[in-house]
Amino acid sequence: MSIHVLPHVNASLNALATVLLITGFVFIRRKRIAAHRACMIATFCASVLFLACYLTYHTARQAKEGVGHTKFAGQGAAATVYYGMLISHVVLAAAVPVLAIITLRRGLRGEVERHRRIARWTFPIWLYVSITGVLVYLMLYHWYAPASA
Repeated sequence: MSIHVLPHVNASLNALATVLLITGFVFIRRKRIAAHRACMIATFCASVLFLACYLTYHTARQAKEGVGHTKFAGQGAAATVYYGMLISHVVLAAAVPVLAIITLRRGLRGEVERHRRIARWTFPIWLYVSITGVLVYLMLYHWYAPASA
């Protein structure tokens, strides 16, 4: 399998995480705690798998091609939107693993109030990162893809 399939896999995992996050949110709002727990564990697993694929892709690409990133081909307003979104995505994505682990741990330990307090921060950040991950992928590989891609 070529490493060049991994960005598509990563976008799919981000999309899956988005759907699972929203579904988990709906479950907890409806007091379906067991379903919420299962959904959030699945979200965490999808995100861990994403991170493994993401790191594999960028490490392998750097080793094979001498470059770890894909250059954005868009210009003007598209580039401004892309880089603005990318910067916020990267900064917030750095926080997601820590927030997700703490939130999941507190939930699994039954520390309901502490879980709720951090989940109020974790959920919107994780959701934003998952959605913008898909948007970055679409802009980079589909909407503004270089002619040779």
